[in-house]
Amino acid sequence: MKLYYFPGACSMAVDIALREAGANFELEKVDLMSPERKTESGKNYLDINPKGYVPALELDNGEVLTEAAVALQYIADQNPGSGLAPQAGSMERYRLMEMLHFLSTELHKQFGGLFNPQATEQQRQEALENIGKRMSFINERLGDGFLMGDQFTVADCYFGTILGWCQHLQVDLSPWPNIGAYAGRVMQRPAVQETLKAEGLA
Repeated sequence: MKLYYFPGACSMAVDIALREAGANFELEKVDLMSPERKTESGKNYLDINPKGYVPALELDNGEVLTEAAVALQYIADQNPGSGLAPQAGSMERYRLMEMLHFLSTELHKQFGGLFNPQATEQQRQEALENIGKRMSFINERLGDGFLMGDQFTVADCYFGTILGWCQHLQVDLSPWPNIGAYAGRVMQRPAVQETLKAEGLA
């Protein structure tokens, strides 16, 4: 497999999951800052993923999966011994899917207003307010384990990546102490440290 990524983007969640699963894969960086969208090896990334953003996970049979939440579940299903997701069809799996969709559609998308250099101060404040509401929802439900309980899952790969954006954007996590403690647990995982080094973020 090959993961097309941009350092620290949501593709990092897929990178972490692949390492947690012990999967055999290659990394290829995409230059998302240029209009050409070239990969490290000189390919036109739009030929690989016409959507133009990461991640794109190229499978051994040549098919390409996009969207972080989908790629994460694929990795978990291909590596059931990793414990990265409950069994497909179980209520626990639907709860995981529910969390992945929440992270993707309700939390992840709010960061666009903070990453966009053209955003107005009002847009930034609205984004921060929305992020705060969603963080509070998670903070109130977090115990001393991970998002879905004691087991680290692909949802943690995703949320851990989002928390990295908070650090980069200097979003203060102190209002959510459970999340702050959780971030420490996630950061200590060897797969997370390996990912940070591999993407040049350590």
